[in-house]
Amino acid sequence: MARRSVLFAFLLASIATATLAQAAGQAPATAAAADAPAPAPVVVGSAQPGPAADSLIVNDVKVGAGKEATAGHLVRVNYTGWLYRPLAKNQRGKKFDSSIGREPLEFTLGKGQVIKGWDQGVQGMKVGGKRILIIPAELAYGPRSAGEIPPNSALTFEVELLDVK
Repeated sequence: MARRSVLFAFLLASIATATLAQAAGQAPATAAAADAPAPAPVVVGSAQPGPAADSLIVNDVKVGAGKEATAGHLVRVNYTGWLYRPLAKNQRGKKFDSSIGREPLEFTLGKGQVIKGWDQGVQGMKVGGKRILIIPAELAYGPRSAGEIPPNSALTFEVELLDVK
């Protein structure tokens, strides 16, 4: 069993190394890697981010039909947050917070009351919509830690827009 775990870890490391080398414009390490197709570029709405969250990734799981969230409006959301881990299921590491089972969060969009990734990522949602936000550290807490969130951590959030006032 341990031998398979080591083999699996080696394969994952090899894939990650080849992907990073291609992203950096370097030649792949093996001939087999040279024949492999290049990974698709990451774009807004992509469900498969690259090896690092270096820009905000927005994926609409469900598009709402209600009022649109725009800067200056008070929004009410339910959310769950995880540490971003690109190799974990759904890129979700340890869950660190959730409003589910508590009072939803209210904030004025675009006023800096929440992390920058939220101000940017909730913008344009419609009431009833659900969105996955993958937020790079620079748009989250940067070099600071926050509770269970280590410094320089990218974060994944599932956000549901409940109301816009």
